[in-house]
Amino acid sequence: MLSDLARQSLAGLRLLLVMTVVLGVLYPVAVWAVGQGLGDRADGSPVRVDGVVVGSRLLGQQFDGDAWFHSRPSPNDHDTLASAPSNLGPLDPGLVATIRERRAEVAAREGVEASQVPPDAVTASGSGLDPHVSVAYADLQAPRVARANGLPLAQVEQLVADHTDGRSLGFLGEPGVNVLELNVAVAAAATGGD
Repeated sequence: MLSDLARQSLAGLRLLLVMTVVLGVLYPVAVWAVGQGLGDRADGSPVRVDGVVVGSRLLGQQFDGDAWFHSRPSPNDHDTLASAPSNLGPLDPGLVATIRERRAEVAAREGVEASQVPPDAVTASGSGLDPHVSVAYADLQAPRVARANGLPLAQVEQLVADHTDGRSLGFLGEPGVNVLELNVAVAAAATGGD
């Protein structure tokens, strides 16, 4: 006969094994299977060009040069492992100077007055990885991108409109333009693929 302590230990061991299988194997497999039914969202919403992943629809990245729409600034250079805000307050002299420099740079690049530069062109999002820019910032960049790619401005403006996402849940926030998807569309149009 097993003692009470041995029976309780055996029951605890059986419970441990059952829970390990249920929570350590079955539950993760079930969650993974449901996620796969959601399509690419479970895999990070990759954006593919000719079958090659060029980025994620959910993460901003750096674009340089006149031929591309530029993303919002990032305090961490769009590093997903260092995703964080700058933690500088709105009156911090360093932040104020950085915003002033960014505004002058964007105004010079786009050929407009500094007062015409939208706020998201000079300020980073909380994560530093926002994949969207405002419609105003995309519209500001459209003439430069059209010239650099030899495309009609109306075509580039239509690409901006085509890649503008509405408000979240239909009423939260403002419409935004996914920069990666827009740049993929611009590249396709510039090479005659669109």
